[in-house]
Amino acid sequence: MTIYNDALSQYITSLFAVNDAALQRAWEDSPKYGLPTISIKPEEGRFLQFLVRACGARKALELGTLGGYSGIWIARGLLPGGKLVTLEKEPKHADIARAHFAAAGLIDRIEVRVGDAHQLLAELHSQGPFDFVFIDAEKAGYQAYFDWALENTRLGGVIAAHNAFRGGSVAGTRQDDAHSETMRAFNRRVAGEARLISTVYPAGDGTVVSVKIA
Repeated sequence: MTIYNDALSQYITSLFAVNDAALQRAWEDSPKYGLPTISIKPEEGRFLQFLVRACGARKALELGTLGGYSGIWIARGLLPGGKLVTLEKEPKHADIARAHFAAAGLIDRIEVRVGDAHQLLAELHSQGPFDFVFIDAEKAGYQAYFDWALENTRLGGVIAAHNAFRGGSVAGTRQDDAHSETMRAFNRRVAGEARLISTVYPAGDGTVVSVKIA
């Protein structure tokens, strides 16, 4: 019997993922500046922080900065001396995120790079391998981003990708949108990859999580 629901989600958040002042500022201010309200949920952020520390990450990469909410969670999970590089296409989003990172006291641990992610990833190849990669950008690029991450993440490293459920449409509980089949194909791609142990963390809109084993 599946019992996970919104009440249990809130229960987890209330115990383990309460926003402090810096996180709350990033959560509340981003929509005020016109950014889309598509940030991860607090319990998803705490899970990312957990994954980062569990794999002993010092070098982390995020694709899709938005207002910096997820980046704060990730950076807080890094080992001492660690650094997060986060990629953002929109200069406005990057500026807002930098302000949120500074308010969180993380400006020395996070580097925001602005531009097309595909081009930026080509430039980052020489800086790998990474310990942790989080993908939360445009869905059309997911497979390419994942393929890059697979080749540029160390053994034992973690790759995570948001929106695995696409609002439930991947399983037919909501009408398909333009990216539903894209996410179905992506989930199948990850599930069939022998170099990984993978699953989906079912909070929020679902996060595909993979550990590189070969």
